Amino acid sequence: MRKTIFKAAVAGALVCISYGALADITIKGRLLNEANKAIKSARVSLGNVSAKTDRRGYYQLTVDDADVYQLNFAKDGYYQSIQTFSHFELTEQARNASDSVSIDDITLVEKAKGRVMFAFTGDAMMGRRYYKPAFGDAVLINEQTRLADSKAIVENVKPYLSLADIATTNLETQVFDQVPGDAAPKSIAFFSKPEILDAVKWAGIDYVTLGNNHTYDYKDSGLADTLKHLRKSGLGFSGADHNEEKALKAYQTTLNGVDYGMLGYVGWEGRAKPNQVAEQDKGGAAFGNLKNIIQSVGEQVDAGRVPVVQYHGGYEYSNNPSGLTEQRLKTAIDTGAAVAIAHHPHVTQGIELYNGQLIAYSMGNFVFDQYIPSTPYSFILYVWLDGGNFHRAEIVPVYLKGYKPTPATGLERHTTMQRISALSAQRNTIIGRSGGHGVIEAKQGEQKSMKASVNFANNSKVAPLYLLPFHQEISEVNAPKGINYRLGTNLMNGSDFESFNFFNSPERSWFFDRANTVVNSYGASGSKSLGLKVAANQASEVGLQPFRRLFKGDRPTTILAKLKTDNAAKVSFYWQGRRFSQKFYQARKESDWNLIESVDLAGSNDWQALEVDFNSVRYNYPSKGFRAYRVKAVIELENGATGQVDIDDFAVVEWQSSFSNKAKPLHTSVESPQASFIGINKPTTKPLVLTIK
Repeated sequence: MRKTIFKAAVAGALVCISYGALADITIKGRLLNEANKAIKSARVSLGNVSAKTDRRGYYQLTVDDADVYQLNFAKDGYYQSIQTFSHFELTEQARNASDSVSIDDITLVEKAKGRVMFAFTGDAMMGRRYYKPAFGDAVLINEQTRLADSKAIVENVKPYLSLADIATTNLETQVFDQVPGDAAPKSIAFFSKPEILDAVKWAGIDYVTLGNNHTYDYKDSGLADTLKHLRKSGLGFSGADHNEEKALKAYQTTLNGVDYGMLGYVGWEGRAKPNQVAEQDKGGAAFGNLKNIIQSVGEQVDAGRVPVVQYHGGYEYSNNPSGLTEQRLKTAIDTGAAVAIAHHPHVTQGIELYNGQLIAYSMGNFVFDQYIPSTPYSFILYVWLDGGNFHRAEIVPVYLKGYKPTPATGLERHTTMQRISALSAQRNTIIGRSGGHGVIEAKQGEQKSMKASVNFANNSKVAPLYLLPFHQEISEVNAPKGINYRLGTNLMNGSDFESFNFFNSPERSWFFDRANTVVNSYGASGSKSLGLKVAANQASEVGLQPFRRLFKGDRPTTILAKLKTDNAAKVSFYWQGRRFSQKFYQARKESDWNLIESVDLAGSNDWQALEVDFNSVRYNYPSKGFRAYRVKAVIELENGATGQVDIDDFAVVEWQSSFSNKAKPLHTSVESPQASFIGINKPTTKPLVLTIK
């Protein structure tokens, strides 16, 4: 395949996309306003190729086929929109590999007097593994090139942040060039070099909240340096200072003629001494108890400013907010806040329209170096306010790929959006769709139901659900007679390898021999797979780099993989557990790898599908059990052969229920908000018909 590099200036950022110029592809779609009326004569562009919408709002662009397409939608009098899609997801959704693909209708928001577009993001830091990565990965920030490297971390979201009237993030780190003193007596203390501020401002961030549990990690000396660098940067900030009165002050700004007061809080005092919150004669974060929230939000209302609240609290890695977090956020709205945005769990949670205003219970991570598999799935939240009243919200799915925020496409888009949609539905908040983004409207309609068929490959008992609409849940399953089904969640990130090397940021959640593994330009599904070089009488391994945290023990589980090998091979699957008493690296070093099953493969030019059933680690309680586990495949060639073995669609599916013949699924999104696979008790050539709503 001939490769060219296509460079496109998009919203002020340089986006580099690798094109495989084998053929042209035509991208079609329609542009609408919020009243579902056509927007005519709007400009739709991809790099230097552009088109105008016709009188019915339709457009089409013919471009070289590519791994990724980033489209820009612009019309005078409307807020600009950018959406990114992978070639794989567009052609798979079309169910063919034709030279024409369609994108779902995209809605533009009209500009109006007093209307303001906010962009909210999650937790941000650039320390720790950005400088000293784990697992032998490449360094992301080098001392000699700190500024350029820091900008490179946020380059892929710069186009999105630059569209807003004001963009914000939670700066979950102190900022200094040299450690100013002793760290607070706590297990983890963060600091980032000053270039983080230059980078996020360059990417479009205008304001940072400091109301979090890491803003006082190096006590007063670290806080003083942080505030000094923030003032120098020109970024707006609030949520911490040298005493309580100053910490509770809002950052004041005027946007499109409307005065706003930006407030930030942390939800607990902390057990360390000194604690993390500001007091009368001590620095720290603004303490977000009910008294302080009511007082500080009320002060903004009395001063004629619209309060915007950001709060840091709740339980890490949980699906839903704690009762205290929910109470405080709703109290902020009741007191007059226009919007309430929360952080800290490091995973996304649901969104709720409460008394006509919006609450986002957890934004997850934005720029963070966690390797826990559930933490890379995140989003940018656009919120339009009309003079302080909620007008509309849009969810831009983001995937932290190798610790860098990137537009989520394909499998990552579906996983991100399905979780947020399901958790929001529990709060009677419906998420609609605009192209590849989610939408929340002030007037909530009713989600319409539709039918979808799921077919199973020859002799297969498991099928993926990634092609279903991400914003709708399965409400009914109609299975052929004698067929029982169950729903499951995939525990492996990037299972299809389609976005493995997108956005100049390799995936870091898998381990394999880097020197002897390639990303193929073909796959069992789509156009990507991993090619493992296997030496004679040696084994090659591939698997999950971190442990899968907070799994459900003693669950039926299925390993899926598709392999292609010219030589006879043996594939063995293993699991390794991390006990409650073990630290992460201790478990990796000391815990045994336990054989699940070995499978013999004949040499073939065709892909061979494997489905291996096992029960997840049985004992899941502190006295004896495991808190996490991970899985790997070990591949050996028979008869002393040497060659390449390709692997694709490597998934570990944790089933959420037993087999059932009931139309209503036993799976509940309260426990697991994602249903990414469906399994059946025996093969069938007949499809299952799903009702999704």
